Amino acid sequence: MSASDPAEKEVRAIGRDPVAFEAFYRRQVRMVTGFVARRVADPCLVDDLTTEVFLAAIEGSDGYRRRLGSESAWLVGIAHNVLAAERRRAARQLDKTLRAAGRRVLDGDDITRLEERIDAERAGRRLLTELDRLPAGLRAVIELVDMDGLTVTEAAAALRIRPGTARVRLHRARRILRDHPGVGPGSMTVEGAS
Repeated sequence: MSASDPAEKEVRAIGRDPVAFEAFYRRQVRMVTGFVARRVADPCLVDDLTTEVFLAAIEGSDGYRRRLGSESAWLVGIAHNVLAAERRRAARQLDKTLRAAGRRVLDGDDITRLEERIDAERAGRRLLTELDRLPAGLRAVIELVDMDGLTVTEAAAALRIRPGTARVRLHRARRILRDHPGVGPGSMTVEGAS
């Protein structure tokens, strides 16, 4: 069969011609719905997947070749692919659900504790805003030492610089912040980290 085959032309037109699609849909909707309903028990999902099959048919209509099979066989192939994609999506969702199942739901006390922690970190957020005006190299060292509590040697290792370079950068950062009203290195120290 060739592209001049009227049945092939009719199916290939569904992507461009609403009238051709309407006739195609009416011929095939019962078959597609039945195919999906035999494999899926949720009526809403049957409806959604049937719609997806016809949308995929519209998108792929130019690829239809009657010599490879009837329009029903072509739609069954599309439906098979749509169902396989849905099963993969459902499996991913189930995996996420199972992983989250071990997590505890927050109660009122948990939320209160989190709100208190957020309030306690408000000063730290303001300091991070102040640190934004520092050059990146200076900011990285002071954040690691004065905010995260690392030693200068640990900060140097984390940044892959020499400890002496880290000490110089820390000194420069503290000096810049000390010259800025309201922010000094003493206010930057978190829970005894210096």
